[in-house]
Amino acid sequence: MQPPFIQDEPADPPRKGAKASDTRAARIALKVVPGAKKDGIAGMLGERLKVRVSAAPEDGKANRAVCRVLAEALGVDERAVSIVVGPTNPEKVARVEGLLGADIRARLAELL
Repeated sequence: MQPPFIQDEPADPPRKGAKASDTRAARIALKVVPGAKKDGIAGMLGERLKVRVSAAPEDGKANRAVCRVLAEALGVDERAVSIVVGPTNPEKVARVEGLLGADIRARLAELL
């Protein structure tokens, strides 16, 4: 059974000259803890991935830090990660381009 915190997005129609990985994306449900002592993935909290960041929750600083932490953990470029739901809420949904849910689960399994 697939963990509910990671879901594949439907593939976009391929653009002319696009690589197959350009149309792959998944969403991850997050619980973000801003103002933590250090940045990192802290494990699961219910059905969400808990991410701690030292950045303050002001002017998008914590959101940028979350994207950086996820990108580093998943081995993707920081620009491939974005917050798509809950930009001002500690419960967020991040979108990761270039990976499918199975790829993300495998990479997170190595960390958790």
